[in-house]
Amino acid sequence: MRNIILKFGNYGFLLSLILFLVVLSFGEDLSSSTQVILSYVTMTVSLCFVFFGIKSFRDNVNSGKLSIGQAFTIGMAITLLTSLGIGLADYLYTTVINPDFYEKYKAMLRADGFQGKIPEYSSGFMALLMSITVLSIGVVITVISSLSLKRE
Repeated sequence: MRNIILKFGNYGFLLSLILFLVVLSFGEDLSSSTQVILSYVTMTVSLCFVFFGIKSFRDNVNSGKLSIGQAFTIGMAITLLTSLGIGLADYLYTTVINPDFYEKYKAMLRADGFQGKIPEYSSGFMALLMSITVLSIGVVITVISSLSLKRE
């Protein structure tokens, strides 16, 4: 189980890190709604390794059998590594690559017509929120994958 988690978790980590940095770096000129859509697509695509990791464990390691508990454990571990990739990408981008990101983002929100209060958060806190967002999506993908791949 450990090898499967590390293999597919590292795939998810690297894909999420690279894709999210690409989306952040090249999406600056896009509208805020397009950036949000691309961010969620990146998260979901990176989490596809949850399904493939669970399936690989069932088919190649566990003789075609898989309990819900095994599937959930594998899926959540892969999700955790993937969420760390997104969080790290967000943190690196907003502290090293583009430290003015939040100021530019606030200006873009205002230009798009947002008139509410925009809170001030640190880069670390925002990276944590991104990781939590990925974890939330990952729970859903893990449950769906666990139920669809279960074989006793």
